Amino acid sequence: MIVKICGIQTCEAASTAAEAGADMIGFVFAPSKRQVTPETAKTIAACIPATVKKVGVFVDASPSFMQQIAMEVGLDYLQLHGQESPAIAKKLSLPVIKAFPNHQINDQIATYPCEYVLIDGTHPGSGNTFDWQLLDRLPVNRNKLLLAGGLAPDNVQQAIRQVQPIGVDTSSGVEINGQKDRTRIQAFIQAAKATLKEQTFITREEDCIDNLYNANKGR
Repeated sequence: MIVKICGIQTCEAASTAAEAGADMIGFVFAPSKRQVTPETAKTIAACIPATVKKVGVFVDASPSFMQQIAMEVGLDYLQLHGQESPAIAKKLSLPVIKAFPNHQINDQIATYPCEYVLIDGTHPGSGNTFDWQLLDRLPVNRNKLLLAGGLAPDNVQQAIRQVQPIGVDTSSGVEINGQKDRTRIQAFIQAAKATLKEQTFITREEDCIDNLYNANKGR
């Protein structure tokens, strides 16, 4: 289970996420209360191991601007959170995460040139969830799906069980009074990773039952 903690603004928050087992951290370079400068992001990036992937979040920025910041900061992924066309994504040299608000998903989601598709809430960053059952009617490849939108320590396990994404993403869900909270970051990552272990156990148990059934059937 990929876990991404987005909206990172301090070395402390980044280090907490890394130590707790986060796979990705996100820097917001678009206008936002969580926006950071390339200089700040570069400093924070130096605080975490290279195994934790660094994601730059942009909204309708030019390819040259994104590439420049990616090189300066040392980004591993570019997350496109606006109306970027597939042509824009193809111009980028780094893997792309394409974000779609749940109410704006169309057929493009199945063919968009990206490593991951991120499905967010209606108002990204608001901390509000959406009806996850909507994804049952959409052409979403679960092996590329990162789920976001109001995820927090107390609902991330339910979200994973219901949606079956390859990863989860949160920002406001691990904050208190607009600031990343150490305890909530740790709790979120622990809950998400524990769900993966639970699913693995269930799958292995089902395999054992199937094997036992097949063995007895052959007698």
